[in-house]
Amino acid sequence: GSVWTRSCCEKSFLGKAKMSLQSQLLKEGTRHMAGVDEAVLKNVDAVREMSKITRTSLGPQGMNKMVITGNDKLFVTNDSNTILKELDVFHPAARLVLMNADRLQDEVGDATNFMVSLAGELLTHAESLLRMGLHISDIITGFEKAGLKAVEILKTLTVATLEDFTSVEQVTKFIRTAIMGKQYGYEDCLAPAVAQACVSILPKNPLNFDVDNVRTVKVTGGGVSDIRVIKGLVVTRDAEGTVKRLKKAKVAVYGGGLDFGKPESKDTWLVTSPEQLEGFQKAQEDQMEKVIKEIADSGTQVVVCQGKIGELAMHFLERFGLMVVKLNSKFDVMRICKVVNASPVLRFGGPTPDELGVCDDVHVEEIGSNKVTIFAQESESSRLSTIILRGATENILDDLERAVEDGIHTFKAMTKNGGRTFVAGAGASEIELATKLTHYGESITGQDQYAYKKFAEAFEVVPRTLAENSGHDATLIISNLYADHAAGKAASGINVETGEVTSAVDMAVLDHAASKELAIVLATDAAVSILKVDQILMSKPANGPKPPKQGPVDGPDF
Repeated sequence: GSVWTRSCCEKSFLGKAKMSLQSQLLKEGTRHMAGVDEAVLKNVDAVREMSKITRTSLGPQGMNKMVITGNDKLFVTNDSNTILKELDVFHPAARLVLMNADRLQDEVGDATNFMVSLAGELLTHAESLLRMGLHISDIITGFEKAGLKAVEILKTLTVATLEDFTSVEQVTKFIRTAIMGKQYGYEDCLAPAVAQACVSILPKNPLNFDVDNVRTVKVTGGGVSDIRVIKGLVVTRDAEGTVKRLKKAKVAVYGGGLDFGKPESKDTWLVTSPEQLEGFQKAQEDQMEKVIKEIADSGTQVVVCQGKIGELAMHFLERFGLMVVKLNSKFDVMRICKVVNASPVLRFGGPTPDELGVCDDVHVEEIGSNKVTIFAQESESSRLSTIILRGATENILDDLERAVEDGIHTFKAMTKNGGRTFVAGAGASEIELATKLTHYGESITGQDQYAYKKFAEAFEVVPRTLAENSGHDATLIISNLYADHAAGKAASGINVETGEVTSAVDMAVLDHAASKELAIVLATDAAVSILKVDQILMSKPANGPKPPKQGPVDGPDF
């Protein structure tokens, strides 16, 4: 009894000494967590809970989330990247996974939900291995090796390859699955429109394709099937004057307004008679008429400008029969220049022939109750295309825009080196990976085999979630999938409507191989990074107001 008491006293003394040392080392208010129970398992719990939030949105039958921000802005979406960003995740381990999700979104624009779900499942299985007594270094080593092996196996599972970037039919087939995951039931009208918009502006070298050159315009009213594709740019405002339509028009694009600017000096002019004031006004009118006449004499028929248009300038523009379009953003000015192949004019005067652009059809059109100005290029090559989305509410339009962006990013990923290949979707490739990784894990010796098998088991999260979100028996479906894959049917996946096991190739459900590969790499990297953390040091939050968060910025895309 005395030995046990002395041992406990020594541990208590050492613990207090350690606490005293930390209190001297770190500033007051710092939180410190260490060890498997405090650091590792708490991090695992945080990531697992975050993955549970997004997992129910996985797949075509995934549920939507209603997120209300601190500014009372409402989001109703099943896009996991948007959900996680608006949740403002605080836990450091969960934020680490979120940073990897952001990287994946920037790189390929899709598969973020798969990555977060896989990372949460890997950490859940790592916790079970820890409770079995396996050392954390063995788990990390096994996960790293299994991740490399999974990528190696994935490259052998190709079932389809894009042959022609200029074929709208082929591109539609391959981007259909990405859009289906966000807007199930509307993929057959959205996918062809996205494919047409991307193919119509494809450069000679597909590697130079820019996702920002495919614009989206949201107009409330109508239905989703009213989607339209314009080869050119759509400006969501009416023309300023009475001229509303011109064909084969020469376009001058001004980087500033059409009005006399304020003088730099602050001189005072003394007017002693009405004739002097009238003469001053007449001089201004003559000067403005001269400038507008220069513009008209240059052959210009459409004037596009950013900034103020004076009443006097508008009078002479109407008198010379010029169509006037006013823009609010300098980035829209650069986009117009891309469409009509013009150079922005930065002076107050007539443009030179080199600065003028040409547009096949400039006209104002009323869509619903909104008037828009369309710069359409039919014969000339345009570097921009616009997709006009229709929907009943702003929330529906926002969700449609996210689905369209996923399709555009998938096309961009296909144009990259090695991005033409596709694997079977609907959970087929995940079960095939799980089957082959399990067989490989059984063939090796040492502690790594346990991590291999758990890594393989983590891939079951995709077909299980697809089945659960569709209202089917997940256990029965997974057992049927394993039976089919053991029989050599590597493309067998889940039909979310019937719950039957069917060939994903026959259902035309194809996942982009490079996107899935990067998702596996980032999920493994996130899981290993979190498992390597054995201490968490959190400083006391600083006093005073927090800096304002930066909102989305319409940055340059030229």
